[in-house]
Amino acid sequence: MAGSALHPVALVVATTVVLLAAAPRGGEATTCSQVYGDLISCLGYLQGGPIKQQCCSGIKSLIAAARTTQDRRTACGCIKTATAGLSGIDYGRVSQLPGQCGISVSYKISPNVDCSKIN
Repeated sequence: MAGSALHPVALVVATTVVLLAAAPRGGEATTCSQVYGDLISCLGYLQGGPIKQQCCSGIKSLIAAARTTQDRRTACGCIKTATAGLSGIDYGRVSQLPGQCGISVSYKISPNVDCSKIN
């Protein structure tokens, strides 16, 4: 059961990593549990359902929480761990997620992002 919950979170996180670079503030350290918790409500959308407000709120919450370069790199590392070995990801819907939430992204959305380049 835990594996099935991790898969959809990984999809959202793969999308969100590029959003994290837009949140340069200081604060508490970001954790993988926080990343997954903020993004779990996006599961339905990534499986073909409608976008839910809770999904967009979670993404915005994660962006606000990832305040430092280290926070953003940690979140990226969580993404890399969560997405390793997963198949069946609908990257079309992943790439549409920021627009569905009214968030502008000027970075390429990719599960292969280099975490060391996140600022």
